[in-house]
Amino acid sequence: MRLTTKGRYAVTAVLDLALHQEKGPVSLAAISERQCISLSYLEQLFAKLRRNDIVSSTRGPGGGYKLTNPVDEVSVSDIILAVDESCKVVDCSDSDNCHGDYQCLTHDLWQELSNEIRTFLDGITLSEIMSQKTVNNIRERQDETVSI
Repeated sequence: MRLTTKGRYAVTAVLDLALHQEKGPVSLAAISERQCISLSYLEQLFAKLRRNDIVSSTRGPGGGYKLTNPVDEVSVSDIILAVDESCKVVDCSDSDNCHGDYQCLTHDLWQELSNEIRTFLDGITLSEIMSQKTVNNIRERQDETVSI
């Protein structure tokens, strides 16, 4: 699967947002500090997440971001696709002509694997991740060490 840093950071940042939005909009500075992700990189990611209706923003003092939908309605694949990532294993397109004028030898194998990965990520919601004990332990540790 071609999941780059962009996709991983987007999922991490949106999960952080979901874990902290009960107190109101969450600033990107707070996410940046907790997750050690560059603020400018988060701004780029959240612009895409906002355009794709994963998050909404509030301006001004006390502003920040919140999820557009409940955590049990946001899947990991929703987030990855919103930042223009792919759930494909290789560059084979859905067409039969992925290797010039013909299909490559392993096209069907990689297409099936891509479909399995997409199905897997479609089935995991933020609420499921948030309910994991290890995630909550990490959240508590991060919240104790971050000043924002």
